[in-house]
Formats: sequence, structure tokens, C-alpha cells
Amino acid sequence: MFIVNTDLAGDIQIDSFQDLLNPELKGRIAFGDPVNSSSAFQSLVAMLYAAGDGDPMADEAWDFVEEFLANLDGKVQGSSGQVHRGVADGEYVVGLTWEDPVIHYMQSGAAVDVVFPTEGVIYPGQSVQIIKGTDNLEGAQKFIDYVLSEEVQSRTGMELTVRPLRDGVEVADYMTPQDEISLFEDYDEDYIIENTDDITARYVDVLEQSMN
Repeated sequence: MFIVNTDLAGDIQIDSFQDLLNPELKGRIAFGDPVNSSSAFQSLVAMLYAAGDGDPMADEAWDFVEEFLANLDGKVQGSSGQVHRGVADGEYVVGLTWEDPVIHYMQSGAAVDVVFPTEGVIYPGQSVQIIKGTDNLEGAQKFIDYVLSEEVQSRTGMELTVRPLRDGVEVADYMTPQDEISLFEDYDEDYIIENTDDITARYVDVLEQSMN
């Protein structure tokens, strides 16, 4: 999703990935390095699904990435933290990040807002796991049952700044309701995992071309 500095954005429309190509945003977009940042990689993947009409390896998807990188004006952040911090501090108008830190900024009174792009978003896998060969399998199973219980998941949704894992659990009013967020129906996490190296390699090629 996007973090938008509401003081700086003014009348600039920032609702979609396509809006990030606006010349008014040239050099004013915060984006991390997908090769070294997992959140930046997920932002890249979402961008590819949006621009490729569900096919992250489509030529039109990568044509969009090329245009997007040109609008960054050579500014790629070294860490994921620099992205949301740079927007909150007023260095950038918009950044591509994840939801949790933006909610914290909003709760602290920063002039930022959460924007879920209209084309859609992806939900990378989240899990709680038991380590193979654990000496306390029964205790581990009880812990997972507890974490995934309706009580804990309800408190997660109402008191924290992350999304609960159970279906049908309500979230606090400072979180965007789930039914207002579009998901990419074609998102295939296994495919992305299998092709991570190809995606990052192609990104590096496009980035180097944009800098020539």
C-alpha cells in the first residue's frame, strides 16, 4: 500500500499505481530496493500484477516499472524504514510500504494517510509454525491453538495494527475495512517464490537501463 503525506499531496490524486507516473511526483516518491528489502519486493510484485493485468512477467508490466523508476529520478531508499520515515518527515509525498508503520504514524498525529491502490494489493503469506523435531510438541500445538483462537485474533484486530488471520474477525476503526480493499485474484505466492530470482534480476536490468 501507499503512505501519503497529506500536507504535501495537496490536490495530487494518489489512488492507484498509475497515479505514481504523474510528473508532479517526479523525485517525490519513496521506494526501497526490492533486491534487499522484502517489503519493497512485495511492492514491486503488486505493481507488476497491477500493470500486467494479473501477469507479473508481462512486457507491459515491466514497461510500467521502467516508467515508474524514471519517475523516481534515481532515488531508491536503502532500507524499508527510510521509505515510510521519509514520507512522514516530509521528504517525499508518497511511499510504497506496508500498513503497520503507517497506522503508528497516524496514531501519533503525523500528517500521513493509508492508501490501498485501486488496482489491488497482495497479502503475502503469514503463518505461525511449529519447529520440526521440537521437544514440546503438545505445548507448541496448544500455543498455536491459543494464537489462532477467536479471542486472541479478535484482540489482534481491535487492539493492534496488524491484520488478524481468522476470517470474519473485525478490525479497529483506525484500520481500513477488509471489504474496502481489492485483492489480486490471480496472485500466486508459489509462483512468486519460484521466480523471485528472475524477478529481481529483471528489476536490476530495468533499473540499470533507467540510469543510463
